[in-house]
Amino acid sequence: MEQPEMKKLAAERAVQFVEDGMIVGLGTGSTAEFAIRKLGAMVKGGLHIQAIPTSQKSKKLAGEFEIPLIELDDTVEIDVTIDGADEVDSNLNLIKGGGGALTREKIVAYHTKKLIIVVDETKIVKRLGADFPVPVEVTKFAWAATKKTLIDLGCTAELRTIMDEKFITDNGNYIINCDFGPISQPEVLEKDINAIPGVVENGLFINLADLVIVGSRQGLMTLDQQITGSD
Repeated sequence: MEQPEMKKLAAERAVQFVEDGMIVGLGTGSTAEFAIRKLGAMVKGGLHIQAIPTSQKSKKLAGEFEIPLIELDDTVEIDVTIDGADEVDSNLNLIKGGGGALTREKIVAYHTKKLIIVVDETKIVKRLGADFPVPVEVTKFAWAATKKTLIDLGCTAELRTIMDEKFITDNGNYIINCDFGPISQPEVLEKDINAIPGVVENGLFINLADLVIVGSRQGLMTLDQQITGSD
């Protein structure tokens, strides 16, 4: 089974948690896109939901499938959010933000009753930071000074660019990719990063995921805070 197939398997399992009348958070990234497409098919088949996208890209895709959209300001709480991750550790802590939507993703995750993360098996790590840097969204103003302060925390840091142009988030900010190597205390690092003036948010998602669905070559595996097991 190839990686896209594993992603699709996990995403399509996750949408089974969506019920009629729910408010659903739509994540960002390649795995979350599979979930949005499946939800679109379910809406076409009669499912009644309202959705809150975490990025302009997800909003556009949801619109193409005629999924009814609302703003987070229009509701008190989201029933379920389905999103991807760049890394998942054994405590279900995450690194997110490879797609650049980390701030909106974290806001939506925080206001969600059940956050379901969908990944393929390559995203499971013993420690966060093993293979992926921590994305940090920063203001354009004084971004270089913010970068220097991030480096003082013990990382190598690079401003994210695409085609030699600075990457701009949906919020109009920059992203600095911070490589700390394996992170021993992610909960502490999350707070330390966010305490720096100029930082908007960082891609460490601590104690937010309720369930992780992993697509693997052997099939599906589900991980939650209490138990791990295979389906």
